[in-house]
Amino acid sequence: MSKVTVVGAGKYGSTTVQRLAEWDVVDEVVMTDIVEGLPQGLALDMNQSRPVTGHRTLVVGTNDYADSAGSDVVIITAGLPRKPGMSRMDLLEVNAKIVKSVTEDIVRYSPDAVIIVVTNPLDQMTTLAAEVSGFPRNRVFGQAGILDSSRFAHFISEKTGADIQSIEAVTLGSHGETMVPVPSLCRVDDKPLAEVLDPGTIDDLVDRTRKGGAEIVGLLKTGSAYYAPSAAAAYMAKAVVENSAEKLPVCAWMTGEYGIDDVYLGVIAEIGSGGVQRVVELELTDEEATGLAEAAVAVKEKVEDLAQIDL
Repeated sequence: MSKVTVVGAGKYGSTTVQRLAEWDVVDEVVMTDIVEGLPQGLALDMNQSRPVTGHRTLVVGTNDYADSAGSDVVIITAGLPRKPGMSRMDLLEVNAKIVKSVTEDIVRYSPDAVIIVVTNPLDQMTTLAAEVSGFPRNRVFGQAGILDSSRFAHFISEKTGADIQSIEAVTLGSHGETMVPVPSLCRVDDKPLAEVLDPGTIDDLVDRTRKGGAEIVGLLKTGSAYYAPSAAAAYMAKAVVENSAEKLPVCAWMTGEYGIDDVYLGVIAEIGSGGVQRVVELELTDEEATGLAEAAVAVKEKVEDLAQIDL
């Protein structure tokens, strides 16, 4: 029986569960959370929608990791958002402890699983999950690139008026300030982006993409994005369970690609059973390649902060 577990029953986690269930790509989706009754209530509500949507996947809500045993994929959404007055190191410490504990439970009950990390700060949390699990690095990777690329595509569609399905957008690097959108590989109706928009407009869209999450937080006032992020996380899990070998932008472990080693970084990779099957090297402009190298250095520096935390 195929099974995916989503850790965290907040809006991000529960929407990820709903998407996976309605896609009918696995037999069972387990949703676990520390809040008693929350995952159980959400699961009951989702299961009662099946006669309407026509899907068969069963959702199991639980507070017990034993119910996640034998999962093919585990998606970690658990963690706290940054609150007013909280420093970056404060957030890192809180979420590092959560991710460490969650990862230990994953290893205990699903030792053969692929782990997909979405908890922020993403690069550090993906690295931590890999180190705590002891899994081969290809079986632990993070979600950011699909989300960022999707945001970039939306902004391009909004600006050009082109059909959203006719747009190809690529972002690499890290999630946030060191994100590296790749305009040279973007297409609108099979035309290079540079033939459709002027350089200044492209730069504006790149900047808006980097700040995409913050823009939504600013509009919502409380809370953050979860519809697009959950779609991205669920799609990654789908690629694993279906062994699609689809080329997707993910936070993957680098082993010399682009001349970069020993760091989790946003790149295009083939995703299938076992997680990352290979990193795909793209032809980048000199500026884009420099941006990717700089992102790798920045991520390595951020990962060093983990050593300052008493876990």
